[in-house]
Amino acid sequence: MITDLPWPTELRLDLVKTTLAVSFDNGERFALPAEYLRVESPSAEVQGHGPDQKVVVKGKENVTIAGLEPVGNYAVRIVFDDGHDTGLYSWEYLRRLGREQTARWAAYLKSAGKS
Repeated sequence: MITDLPWPTELRLDLVKTTLAVSFDNGERFALPAEYLRVESPSAEVQGHGPDQKVVVKGKENVTIAGLEPVGNYAVRIVFDDGHDTGLYSWEYLRRLGREQTARWAAYLKSAGKS
């Protein structure tokens, strides 16, 4: 187990279930929209089974988070209202999504033909 990585101190879903706030013990905090989390799901359905197999998921502008389920002490399963629930979001992956949000979101918009 790697112990020098930041550890989440809070996962908080907003009232309308469209944003997940994630705070870490190193002071980092991120507000991650449900659509962003859905299109960046770590599941094989979205990421594929190898390099260059990522699928561009479209039509998730109105997706919400139906639930959060802890997975051991290393991740959370995010259940979306469109039925998707196969992605396990490790603490490190959530942190990476927060840190890379601007670049990842711009790349998604471009690949989805939204920019």
